[in-house]
Amino acid sequence: MTDMPPTEIRTYRTADEEEWLRCRVLSFLHTAYHDDVVQTKPVRPAASVELVAVRGATLVGILDAELDGDTAVIETVAVHPDHQGRGVGGRLLSTLLDRLREQGVRRLDAWTRDDPATLAWYRSGGFTDHDHYLHVYADHDEVARLALAPLDARTHHASRPASVPKVTAVVRALAHADPADEEGLRAEFRRVHLCRRFTRPVDTPG
Repeated sequence: MTDMPPTEIRTYRTADEEEWLRCRVLSFLHTAYHDDVVQTKPVRPAASVELVAVRGATLVGILDAELDGDTAVIETVAVHPDHQGRGVGGRLLSTLLDRLREQGVRRLDAWTRDDPATLAWYRSGGFTDHDHYLHVYADHDEVARLALAPLDARTHHASRPASVPKVTAVVRALAHADPADEEGLRAEFRRVHLCRRFTRPVDTPG
């Protein structure tokens, strides 16, 4: 049996982009973010930390965080399904915390939905959840239930240049809602997610 190469955590490189995208897509595939697909890696501001985990020549994990003063926010964290449960995510988080301490960041936030394994990972990493709201997805047969205001009224059609084309119908929508209405919304819509903000102090060991 061949020994598995050790995991190396390093800064993201432009040449990593294709593997970064594949890792993200496959990691999200069976989660509440399964349709959050990007075809190019988002360009992060200068005040960011972008990490990858590699084993030999294989990229197995990714983590991007953006900094704003003394707070950082995790924008993406993912581990390839073939390498989950082996401590890759923990290594990425630990390295991120070290980088944030060096830059004087005091708090790390993350927003996520209601996947049990993801929630458990954040809690095991020292995060606690605070703010909550709902993501409500309405498909073509559900959109009317959102009682959306007329598009022309919402976009001030009268003041729009004539060259701007009209949208004639909404066939799919993402709405935000109060968690107090969760039971009723789940009775009306097939896809409702509780979105929550996790946070932890940076100066506490990961």
